[in-house]
Amino acid sequence: MRIVVAECQVNYSGRLDAHLPRAQRVIMLKADGSVLIHADGGSYKPLNWMTPPCLFSESAPTAEQVEAGLAQVWRVEHKKTRDALNIEIYQIISDQTFDLGIDPGLIKDGVEAHLQELLAEQTELLGAGHSLVRREYPTAIGPVDILARSAAGQHVAVEIKRHGGIDGVEQLTRYLELLNRDPHLTPVRGVFAAQEIKPQARTLAEDRGIECLILDYAAMRGTENNELSLF
Repeated sequence: MRIVVAECQVNYSGRLDAHLPRAQRVIMLKADGSVLIHADGGSYKPLNWMTPPCLFSESAPTAEQVEAGLAQVWRVEHKKTRDALNIEIYQIISDQTFDLGIDPGLIKDGVEAHLQELLAEQTELLGAGHSLVRREYPTAIGPVDILARSAAGQHVAVEIKRHGGIDGVEQLTRYLELLNRDPHLTPVRGVFAAQEIKPQARTLAEDRGIECLILDYAAMRGTENNELSLF
């Protein structure tokens, strides 16, 4: 990755035209060919950018541009759309190149698979005396996340989401319909579990006799902050 801090102005031409007047900015040229222009503000979003595949070229300024104070002229042109980013450099303050290597990618914490694993180990959250029958219990339309059994012997089907919406309730409803056709399982109770459940989803679940369970991921992992707080 090449990171350049420069005093520059930028003109974008293509499906729309845009202009960034002369100012100090950060220009990032990535190994994948993308070019991003950042200011010291605006959070993570670049002011302008070009995604690959694109062509990058540097050229000497014309006599007129030199007279105006330009030191370099960069052009980034998209190979397919022919949109172009013209970067006029007045002064380069810093120009550094780094080999970052291959990135392993983002590993999300608290995804549904983690929640499923933790709830399978902590079935008491479903109620005292509950035990795990199986994770990913198969049905004709796909596996339900957890099948458990209550202390009284009733089977419980649990669908887990990070953010519980109406689609998740509909999905669990279809699983319950199939599971309750099995004479070895029926009657099967449904539990919709999520870190947060939207009001509409809760209303629909309760209307269909499905229980809602809020999962506290930090507490389930044993990382809950036990310090006193005002709120």
